[in-house]
Amino acid sequence: MIGNDWDLALKDEFEKEYFLKIKEFIEEEYNSKTIYPPFEDVFNAFKLTPLSNVKAVILGQDPYHEEGQAHGLAFSTPDGKPIPRSLKNIFKEISNEYSYPIPESGCLEKWAEQGVFLLNTVLTVEESNANSHSKCGWQTFTDNVIRILNQKTQPVVFLLWGKQAEKKKDLITNPKHLVLITSHPSPFSARRGFLGSNHFKLANKFLKENDVDEINWKL
Repeated sequence: MIGNDWDLALKDEFEKEYFLKIKEFIEEEYNSKTIYPPFEDVFNAFKLTPLSNVKAVILGQDPYHEEGQAHGLAFSTPDGKPIPRSLKNIFKEISNEYSYPIPESGCLEKWAEQGVFLLNTVLTVEESNANSHSKCGWQTFTDNVIRILNQKTQPVVFLLWGKQAEKKKDLITNPKHLVLITSHPSPFSARRGFLGSNHFKLANKFLKENDVDEINWKL
């Protein structure tokens, strides 16, 4: 289904009754409505970042719900699409930390390929209807994905931005990992902690201290 080690890690999950209900619901939604991201992109985060490669996790909520914006990676947009305001603030914080120029593209695939797992806690959404799939079972699935990540013996840094992401901290119990928490990068809350958080440098400091290759945040 995914094409890498996530298939084995999630094999039992894909066979559980709740996931079969998600699958049935999603197939009907895609057949009858406009749903994002495109069906083939729903598991992009898993495809681009194999479990064995994960060294950082950034949690989003549900996908962008306007045409062409969502492509299966939290906060990311395809090349050529306008950069959402939350992502602009992410780029602003990275620029403040590293003096990198603000990227012209919102595509974060380069991060994913380096081991940054860009996971939305809900993987699909109906067009122009935020949170429309938030109660279909996706959160049970992604909570279990976080539990799998928690079991990794290699140290992982979890970046939890905003109250919804912060709720997941109780799933991360392995002392090998680092959890960084601050406000969401949205325009409504970025100045309550996200801007000036230094999370990107702190993440790399932790990885370096644990002999894990640092992430090049420059796009």
